[in-house]
Amino acid sequence: MSAHILIIEDNPANMELADYLLRAAGYEPWKAYDGAQGLQLMSERRPDLVICDLQMPVMDGYRVLQHVREDAALNELAIIAVTAQSMPGDKSRALAAGFNGYLSKPIEPENFVSQIEAYLIPELRIQR
Repeated sequence: MSAHILIIEDNPANMELADYLLRAAGYEPWKAYDGAQGLQLMSERRPDLVICDLQMPVMDGYRVLQHVREDAALNELAIIAVTAQSMPGDKSRALAAGFNGYLSKPIEPENFVSQIEAYLIPELRIQR
């Protein structure tokens, strides 16, 4: 069984790159283009992992995280912040808020999948 990874990203180019890399590695990404859409997808079908941009219209990544952590059915989900915010302190702020991990943009295609796999339980990782 392939892991279902929800990507919440408002930038179409970033979305397509993440989707392509995950599909090429054998995963099944689900796409949401803003935080509200991402929360709706999470409530309809539970992903195994969430990759979430921090700066988005409608609802930013911090508000998505807050809603997830307050929802008993979702609060154990691993959520990785992926953002262009890379000032000193941004990573520690995201982790202190409750994100399970932090990746800065631009993502590195050669490392992206292995970075994401580190947050999946071993049974859901694709064996290469």
